[in-house]
Amino acid sequence: MDAQSSAKVNTRKRRKEAPGPNGATEEDGIPLKMPRCAIGLRQPAPFSDEIEEDFSKPYVRVTMEEASRGTPCERPVRVYADGIFDLFHSGHARALMQAKNLFPNTYLIVGVCSDELTHNFKGFTVMNENERYDAVQHCRYVDEVVRNAPWTLTPEFLAEHRIDFVAHDDIPYSSAGSDDVYKHIKEAGMFAPTQRTEGISTSDIITRIVRDYDVYARRNLQRGYTAKELNVSFINEKKYHLQERVDKVKKKVKDVEEKSKEFVQKVEEKSIDLIQKWEEKSREFIGSFLEMFGPEGALHDLLLPNHPHSSPRS
Repeated sequence: MDAQSSAKVNTRKRRKEAPGPNGATEEDGIPLKMPRCAIGLRQPAPFSDEIEEDFSKPYVRVTMEEASRGTPCERPVRVYADGIFDLFHSGHARALMQAKNLFPNTYLIVGVCSDELTHNFKGFTVMNENERYDAVQHCRYVDEVVRNAPWTLTPEFLAEHRIDFVAHDDIPYSSAGSDDVYKHIKEAGMFAPTQRTEGISTSDIITRIVRDYDVYARRNLQRGYTAKELNVSFINEKKYHLQERVDKVKKKVKDVEEKSKEFVQKVEEKSIDLIQKWEEKSREFIGSFLEMFGPEGALHDLLLPNHPHSSPRS
C-alpha cells in the first residue's frame, strides 16, 4: 500500500473515532459540538466591599507575556472592566465575555458607576444604580462587582483592587475634560482592548422606544398602566383608546374578509365539482340515449323487418 492510500485510510479512521458535525474533525476547521453539561453558576457575583482580601501577600503585577502564557490557579490575572451598563444587553455581555477570555486564567472585576457620576458626565439613565449593579452581578462572566466605580482610574484605585489589566474597546473615550480617559492606562501597558458589538447599544434601544413611542404607550395602557404612570396627557390617552378601538374594528373587518374569501373559495370549488359531475352524468345520459335511439341503436334493430322480435307488417 502506497503512502497516499495509507494517509486516506488513516484519515477515515480518525473521522470514525472522533466525529463532529457531518463526520468532521477539529483538523477540518469545523467546531465540534459541545457535550451537554450544567456549568451555570448558582449565585450572583459578590460586591468588592463584601469580600475579605488577603493583603498579607505582596501584590506584583503580571506582564502581558506572563498573562498570555497562563498563570497558576491561585494567581489569576485580575482584569478590570467598567461601564454604566444601563438597560444591560447582549453588547454588554459580549464585552464582558471578551474581557473574561483575554487570558487563560482570568478573574474579572467589573466597575459600575453610580447615578450621580453618570448623570453628571454622561446623562440620565433608564435604570437606577442598584438595578444596574444587580444586572451586572447576574452576568455569568463576572467574578466581582465594584459599586460606585470611579469615572477615571487612579493609581490608588488600581492598587487597592490589585488590577493587572483594564479591558475596554480601544476607541478613545473622551469625557471629564479628557480626550481619552484610558490614555494613562494605555501608556502604562495595562490596557487590553476588546471589540464593540455592532447594531446594539443602550442608545439604540432608547431610540427604538422613542421612535415608536405611540406603539409602546398604547401597549402599556392595554396592560393596565395608567396615563399618569406613563406621563400621557388626557387627550393622548383618549386618542390611544380610540386608535385601539379602530384597530380592533379593522381586525374584525379583516377577519370577516378572510372568512368571506374562504367561503367564496369553497363555493367555487363546490361549483366546479358539481359542473364536472354534471358533465360526466350528461355524457353518460347522452351515451345511453344514443345506444337506445341512435341510428345503430337497440331500438333501430328491433324495428327492422327481418328482426326475429319485430312485428309482421300490416
